[in-house]
Amino acid sequence: MELKSLPLSLLFIISTCFSNLEASINGDGSRFSEQHPLKRSDFPPGFLFGASTSAYQVEGAYLEDGKSLTNWDEFCHSKGCGENGDNGDIADNHYHLLMKDIEIVHSLGIQAYRFSISWARVLPRGRFGEVNPLGIIFYNKIIDNLVLKGIEPFVTIHHEDFPQEFEDRYESWLDPQMQDEFVHFAETCFKSFGDRVKYWITINEPNLVSEFAYEKGEYPPNRCSQPFGNCSAGNSDIEPLFAMHNMLLAHGKAAKLYHEQYQAKQGGLIGLVAHCFMYEPITDSELDRKAAERALIFNIGWTFDPPIFGDYPQEMRECHGNELPRFSQEEKDFMKNSTDFIAINHYSSLYAKDCTNSSCLETYNRAIKGFVETTGERNGVPIGDPTSMPRFFVVPRGMEEIVNYVKTRYNNTPMFVTENGYSSPNVDNAQVEEILNDVKRIEFHQAYLASLVKAIRNGADVRGYFVWSLMDNYEWLHGYNVRFGLYYVDRQTFDRIPKLSARWYQDFLRNNSLIDIYDL
Repeated sequence: MELKSLPLSLLFIISTCFSNLEASINGDGSRFSEQHPLKRSDFPPGFLFGASTSAYQVEGAYLEDGKSLTNWDEFCHSKGCGENGDNGDIADNHYHLLMKDIEIVHSLGIQAYRFSISWARVLPRGRFGEVNPLGIIFYNKIIDNLVLKGIEPFVTIHHEDFPQEFEDRYESWLDPQMQDEFVHFAETCFKSFGDRVKYWITINEPNLVSEFAYEKGEYPPNRCSQPFGNCSAGNSDIEPLFAMHNMLLAHGKAAKLYHEQYQAKQGGLIGLVAHCFMYEPITDSELDRKAAERALIFNIGWTFDPPIFGDYPQEMRECHGNELPRFSQEEKDFMKNSTDFIAINHYSSLYAKDCTNSSCLETYNRAIKGFVETTGERNGVPIGDPTSMPRFFVVPRGMEEIVNYVKTRYNNTPMFVTENGYSSPNVDNAQVEEILNDVKRIEFHQAYLASLVKAIRNGADVRGYFVWSLMDNYEWLHGYNVRFGLYYVDRQTFDRIPKLSARWYQDFLRNNSLIDIYDL
């Protein structure tokens, strides 16, 4: 067997043995020993370091050059969304500042840039209309300039936003017609960009979309029922299951098309991404231990079991019964092994509490949650340092734990960490100096990367890590007050100003130490 055909993790272990590197990580996975600070070279050969964005969160130009209204445009304009009435109409003005942003990406020294394609910009009316040539030109400009600078385009086909017309015609993801819409969109992307794009993600976080759009009703189309939320329409027990089912089948059909008609010629890979909390039992009891296992299954297993094994986890079938949609045999056949890699967006860990034999909040004591209550506190003590995002605590050990869980459950399928980031505590925009001096973000990435290295050293075939996000952007319902970016964006001038973390990431990618942050 040639070395190049071995998994990156195995190559990494071999190279580590030859170089006789010795390192240790303390209990929270925060850093290597002082004798061997963590460096870029401690990751496997060929490991991709990158940064991520998504179309609605950065592009703006919401009705320019042939783009149609999206579900988020309609939601924000009619219902109101985002703190202080923020929306994505202008966002970071990336549509007009594209070349400056490409230069920023290049200056960081990253090997890959993850971005998404606006469905409404490329296919303003989906199957009911024509391809928008100006949309194709825009994304070709991104891809061509990335490739010119030696940066891999890592493309998400669908990241939350789609033409509002789908919602108006047939309630989008609640209808199987949405599967055909997605396949049409995906094929348009394969035809237009696939000669240069080698990494495709079909759908970003379908598990999170199902929860926030159809269970809690906080995202468009704002559907839910009591006690999960107060919406004008919806069924929080059933609709999340059907929306997820249609998204998974959309992924499976698009992946089948890619594998059969495009992969051999274009030489790329296609995968799916889930939002992945790590869950720990809130007590040492057997019931809470099993609750933590169920929480992982009802979150990660819900997303990845069908595209890996061809069906939902048995635990979900036992819990939901006939409410959980079923795959036909034909669907099981094309769903199985429909993902070339697993992508995880991991930010934090939570405690899990059993609700089958104990009192829980009514919203958790339901099948949709697996009869599990999750919380960030135990006896009034948070699981880790809080951030400006609710339920996002700093728990570095969770990175190693979630990677090991995915590695074990899915037979070490190749994996990418496509989002990991720190949201700075809210401060006024006038306090720019405090925003730029983001030492806590650097410490966050140091700790999570050290934890990730430990999982890789134990054999996990992880092939890349992407910081969320390249720059401060529109963070959905949190508007612009929550900042994950390596770059600060002035909301008046749209200037991109590097934070200390951008300088740190650049320094790290040059193979300097991760821990000398105060010397930057």
